[in-house]
Amino acid sequence: MKYTLGFIGCGNMGGSLVKAAAKAVEGKKLGVCDYCTEKAEALAKACGVQAVTATELAKESKFVVLGVKPQNMQETLAPLQAALAGNQEVVLITMAAGLSISAIQKFAGKEFPVIRIMPNTPACLGEGMILYTTQGVSEADEAAFLSHFAKAGVLDKLPEDKIDAASALSGCGPAYVYAFAEALADGAVECGVPRDKANLYTAQTLLGAAKMLLEFGHPADLKDAVCSPGGTTIAGLHALEKGGFSAATMDAIAAAYKRTLELKK
Repeated sequence: MKYTLGFIGCGNMGGSLVKAAAKAVEGKKLGVCDYCTEKAEALAKACGVQAVTATELAKESKFVVLGVKPQNMQETLAPLQAALAGNQEVVLITMAAGLSISAIQKFAGKEFPVIRIMPNTPACLGEGMILYTTQGVSEADEAAFLSHFAKAGVLDKLPEDKIDAASALSGCGPAYVYAFAEALADGAVECGVPRDKANLYTAQTLLGAAKMLLEFGHPADLKDAVCSPGGTTIAGLHALEKGGFSAATMDAIAAAYKRTLELKK
């Protein structure tokens, strides 16, 4: 195989994975393409990888990573069916929300081995949460996939019927965290903290809290440990709950999951 990884589509998520993969795969073995050739060429130059055509990637890549939107998947794969059919070793990797493995195989014209992933954008910093499931993939190919994307963050396997619900959290979650971060900083600014300081304090607080969760476990226990009886933190939490914080957050996950299911139709 000329390419270990061939990325078809280099949007925000595809680009993030290219940046992560480029830390584990030799640049000459990693190819990228996009309907916007300028975008692919700029990414290739920035990451030290190769900008080539989709057809070449379909023919010459061990892993073909499909980074196109769900609604564009069929029209992207249709002209590549012949090239993929001639590639005896290919494994398809899809990150299209709501599109099942069987749908990808149908669009590709054959029951290729498929790895379905749902990553998130922190993968570009090596701090992503990458959910994945497989069908028809050998143990050796799965191990290679895990190795190639090890620099992207944490990879966790789960059944395909759970991946849509889980990605409503991990895939969409960064946007919710950024919205919360903006609100935290705005609150501090309203209380007189300079904007640059508020942004720094917000980011470091979120980072530290995330590390505490990973190290020590259940969020309820960690939350209670910060709350002194009659103190400032419990007063703040009361205000959050008065504003419907928990319900709104749960509704956000449910809404994202509902939209994912709609994309399948």
